[in-house]
Amino acid sequence: MADSTNTGRRKRQREPKRVLPTINQLDWTIPTYVDQPTEPLNADALARVDNAAMRILEEIGIDFLHPEAIQILVDAGCVNESGSQRVTMDRELVRAMVSKAPESFELIPRNPDHRIVWGGNIFTFGAVASPPNVSDIENGRRVGNRKDFQDLLRLSQTFNCIHFNSGYPVEPVDIHASVRHLDALYDKLTLTDKICHAYSLGPERVKDTIEMVRIAAGLSHDEFREKPRMFTNINSSSPLKHDWPMLDGAMTMARYGQPVVVAPFTLAGAMAPITLAGALAQQTAEALAAIVLLQIINPGNPVVFGAFTSNVDMKSGAPAFGTPEYVRAMQISGQLARHYKLPWRGSNANAANTPDAQSMWESMFSLMGSTSGQANMILHAAGWLEGGLTASFEKFIMDCEIIQQFMYYQQPISTSDDALAIDTIAEVGPNGHFLGCQHTQDRYLDAFYSPFLSDWSNYEAWEVNGAIDTPRRAHNLYKKLLKEFVPPPMDDATNEELKEFVERRRREGGAKTDF
Repeated sequence: MADSTNTGRRKRQREPKRVLPTINQLDWTIPTYVDQPTEPLNADALARVDNAAMRILEEIGIDFLHPEAIQILVDAGCVNESGSQRVTMDRELVRAMVSKAPESFELIPRNPDHRIVWGGNIFTFGAVASPPNVSDIENGRRVGNRKDFQDLLRLSQTFNCIHFNSGYPVEPVDIHASVRHLDALYDKLTLTDKICHAYSLGPERVKDTIEMVRIAAGLSHDEFREKPRMFTNINSSSPLKHDWPMLDGAMTMARYGQPVVVAPFTLAGAMAPITLAGALAQQTAEALAAIVLLQIINPGNPVVFGAFTSNVDMKSGAPAFGTPEYVRAMQISGQLARHYKLPWRGSNANAANTPDAQSMWESMFSLMGSTSGQANMILHAAGWLEGGLTASFEKFIMDCEIIQQFMYYQQPISTSDDALAIDTIAEVGPNGHFLGCQHTQDRYLDAFYSPFLSDWSNYEAWEVNGAIDTPRRAHNLYKKLLKEFVPPPMDDATNEELKEFVERRRREGGAKTDF
């Protein structure tokens, strides 16, 4: 990375304009689980899945399509037969390396007020990431573009229940792939001030993202390395393979001390065994193999155990999400992550093609699996459609309503004398009602969750008001929120430094598009 004239000075930021909120949303907070996690497997069954994963690593091995990664693993005691990309590793080495990773860690974006934690009993949500298409009910489904990409970022910044930005909320295909990451990261860093993500697609994109995040936060190179400031997510190429671009990006991130989420994409019946136990054993082996590599490179580097095991429709071969199998896979993945003392990632996924009832019941099952299994980061939480091929504006709004309720649901229940309300019950007695009593009057404004999207009017009132269904209400709301959006403040000098970096890297050609 090129040196910068900024060597750690803190930038004075302009105060944003005050904007009255259109929606009655929850305040920014980092929610915590109060319930106990759902754990479908007993200790013996969990040990059997763990043992199967270790046998895969010891007896079968994982292909690493990266010569340097192979050499690093061999130097640490792993086995690679000459001329092969297959690496096997002893379970004692695996356990020793995995134990070096932290159980939880804090990530600090350019706005420290939006810092988050991954691990423990904390859970956070990120917006949809990486679909090639975008849709809304007015303009239909279309190929991703920069305007829609920017608008989805604006929604991500607007909603307090979105804690971090993952990959691109839709791929801005109208920007050439060699420089897309430069423009996209500039938009992400200026339209939002939350934790952001770097694509591990070779060295240039990761290093450019690191430098841009550093500039936006006003940090020196040393200050940047002191704390997690961003993250990357890599997927194995199931079955049993890690490819070069993702490995290279993840290795670069580890050398800078930045978190890596390792999330195998294992679909039972296609890319993994058709049995749930077999698919989870394979998922675990693929995830731990990469985590071992990253801990060898930088012992103690923050990592996240990623889970994305679902099943396919055996009639068509199409991916299925929000299924009973997906729910159980997430819950058991949570058990496994806690067994290895690692933070873990779940997802909100569905296979519906439009923001309809199917999209919401599948999302509810996905979120139930992720939250009952106590995922620390839930990717694709808002806006995912069509098995991840489309980002939907209406679904984004509908999902935010749901994830707010999951956050609210996990609030502790008070059993104080005031909450038990014995005196009030005595005051009202058997012949009165509680609507007019002082206990109710003192609390009615915030006693219950108040939705911003649901319509609780009766049928006649709903009909008089235009009989607007949920997707149309979501459409109208997202349009209104975009009109009212004010970007988070950024110092003019910082903004100019970011622009100069983007332009210089554009002149240099950006990133390779072929490997």
